[in-house]
Amino acid sequence: MENIYFLSILFFLIAIFYSSVGFGGGSSYLAILILAGLDIYLVRSTALMCNIIVVSGGTFIFYVNGYLNLRKNLPLVAMSVPFAFLGGYLPLEVSTIFIILGFTLLVAAVLMWVKPHTKDSVHTKKGSTLQATGIGAGIGLLSGIVGIGGGIFLSPILNLINWSRAKNIAAVASFFILVNSVAGLAGQWAQHAPSIDLEWAWPLLLAVLLGGQIGSRISVLHFSSSTIRKTTAVLIFIASIKILNDHLFHLDNLLNDL
Repeated sequence: MENIYFLSILFFLIAIFYSSVGFGGGSSYLAILILAGLDIYLVRSTALMCNIIVVSGGTFIFYVNGYLNLRKNLPLVAMSVPFAFLGGYLPLEVSTIFIILGFTLLVAAVLMWVKPHTKDSVHTKKGSTLQATGIGAGIGLLSGIVGIGGGIFLSPILNLINWSRAKNIAAVASFFILVNSVAGLAGQWAQHAPSIDLEWAWPLLLAVLLGGQIGSRISVLHFSSSTIRKTTAVLIFIASIKILNDHLFHLDNLLNDL
C-alpha cells in the first residue's frame, strides 16, 4: 500500500497519546484502516496486534510502579478473557461485524468526547465481584467482536463508579486491553486463518512500538490532551458514520428485495 508510511506516522502519534493514558489506540487504528478501505478481517487483526504491542510496555511500567492491583482487578479481567475469545470466534457475517463496529465506534467517539475529568484525590469505593465480572464480560465480548481492547469503554465506566484513582484506572485499563487483545486475536485465528500481512504491516507495528514506549514513559504531554482526544473522537465519529451509512443502507436494500 503506497501510503503505508503516512499511516505509520499517524499510528506513531496515536500510540504516544493513547499509551500515555493507559490505552492501546485500537479504536483509532480501526477507524484509520477502515477509512483506508482495507479488508475487515485484516483491519481487526492488525488493530489488535498494535494494541498488544502498545500496552505491553505500559502494563509493565504501571505494575512496577505499584499502580496495578492485580488482586482487586482479577474478577474484572478474568471474566473478560473468555468473552473476548468468544467475541473473536463468533462466525458473524461481514455485514454484521461492520454494523456492530459502526455502532461501537459511534459510542466510543461519544465517550471519548465527554470523558469525565478524573483526579487522583477522588473518593474510591470497593466494587462488588458481580459488578466487576459483569462489566468485564460485557466489554470483553464486544471487544472481541469488533477488534479492540475495550479500554475506551472500561475507563469511563470505572471513572463513573469511582472504581479507583486515575492512575490506577489507567493501569487496569492497560492490563485489560492487553489480555483482551490477545484473547480476541486468538478467537479470530481459531475461527479463520490469520488475517495479518506482516510484509505490509511491519511499518505500522514498528511505529506503535516506538510510540508506545515513548507514551508509556511520560505522564504530561506538551500538547493539549483534551484537544487531541476530541480530534480523535471526531475521526472515530466520521469512520462510524461512514460504516453505518455503507452497511445499514446496504442492509435496507437487501430487506426491500425480500
